[in-house]
Amino acid sequence: MKTGRRTVAVAALVGALGLSVLNAPAAQAADTGITVSDIVINNGKPIVVGTSKVVEPPISFNIALPSGYSTAAPSRYDAYPFLYRGDIKTAADSGENFIQPGSYTCYEIDSKHARCEGDLYIDPHPSQEHVDSNSDATTWKVGVSLKLWKADGGLKTGELETRSTTAPLKRAAKATTNASPEPVTKGKTITVTGKLTRANWSTKKYDAYSGRTVSLQFRAKGTDTFKTVKKATTSSTGGLKTTVTASVDGYYRWVYYGNSTTGVATSAADYVDVR
Repeated sequence: MKTGRRTVAVAALVGALGLSVLNAPAAQAADTGITVSDIVINNGKPIVVGTSKVVEPPISFNIALPSGYSTAAPSRYDAYPFLYRGDIKTAADSGENFIQPGSYTCYEIDSKHARCEGDLYIDPHPSQEHVDSNSDATTWKVGVSLKLWKADGGLKTGELETRSTTAPLKRAAKATTNASPEPVTKGKTITVTGKLTRANWSTKKYDAYSGRTVSLQFRAKGTDTFKTVKKATTSSTGGLKTTVTASVDGYYRWVYYGNSTTGVATSAADYVDVR
């Protein structure tokens, strides 16, 4: 039962405190005793990022507090997961290859336990350095930031912990479709063209994605299901082209199913009237 809650804006915390725990004297870098468990990033799905739009994948996790700390005093502790690449301390110190929550809310379960839900904050804008290279399209590691504060508000101790959990980041892809002629005589040929592009995180533009196998799908008018009718490979400019025989009214679309570095792309459907 949700008996209480505490909302935290992580960006505000980092702005006010910096990552002081990482630069604190060694005596302060002790075990906090906080346990963070059951971390789920983006419901277990890959995170897909384009060239300009902020992406906020959901996160959830549980917190268990050490002796002397209670959920009734939420200002005395802080704990949250984040994504990083390379060395955990280097990533957190520099802010590069480091993605943290924008905010999260913790719901009190009892005096020692809370359930937290929120969102990561990924901004592809060059100033943020979240995804500024295409090499960032890979599997990221999950770490946890843990902090305890004294009663007077001073930092008592803090630490970073690694986790075996990972989260893949992928470059967004886009597809277009054009089927013609419209309308068309039954039994005649329909030419379906299109283009496949994907996000270039270095230039913040969408580039042609060549040499990719893309499925042409069709949904007959009055039905709910698209079915693959043909496959085609993109040209050096990302172009797609194939032909089908007109039989019934319906909708055509191109679907690219993605790969380890690139997300799925589904074009808008183009309707063809068969007469």
